[in-house]
Amino acid sequence: SFHVTGVQTCALPICYMSRCSNLVDVGRRHFLRGGSVAVAGLATAVLPVGGAKAAPANAQINYPSNRLANVSDLTVNEPMDIEYPDADSPGALIKLGQAIEGGAGPDGDIVAFSTLCPHKGWQLAYDSKDSTFNCPGHFSRFDVEAGGQQVWGHATQNLPQYTLRVDDNGDIYAEGASDLIFGRPSNVL
Repeated sequence: SFHVTGVQTCALPICYMSRCSNLVDVGRRHFLRGGSVAVAGLATAVLPVGGAKAAPANAQINYPSNRLANVSDLTVNEPMDIEYPDADSPGALIKLGQAIEGGAGPDGDIVAFSTLCPHKGWQLAYDSKDSTFNCPGHFSRFDVEAGGQQVWGHATQNLPQYTLRVDDNGDIYAEGASDLIFGRPSNVL
């Protein structure tokens, strides 16, 4: 090798270097083509034959049945404070005024959620304008009409929704929770 204005260059002929560069390009093409075929084959072998399906909901945790209120006690879009499954777990019972998936009662529009943010346990506030629970700590937001799904913020799980049952007299009972309630190592009383 020799120096030209302080830069070390290769002493190999120019034609050899261009042939080497062409070999690198051919090698790269073969590598990418082979990798693409391998990924396609692996995807075909691993993916199920049927269509894609959403992940199942978390395991339902059954608690003792607790009476929360009566349907006649509720006003549309005004949350009622509740405690479920015990006094250390604040929640809210809400009549939304329109039937939603997972809603209980004669109109299918009554839902209940834990009001402890699953991120750090801050007390959530309900916003009736967009039917969300909002955390004042790190600004996580949870959509009540979508089963407590997180729509914004630092939380890493959805808001625990309580399973409700309404009897013939209109009494509303909570019977379980969809997710781990903040501050508990498990959903066992």
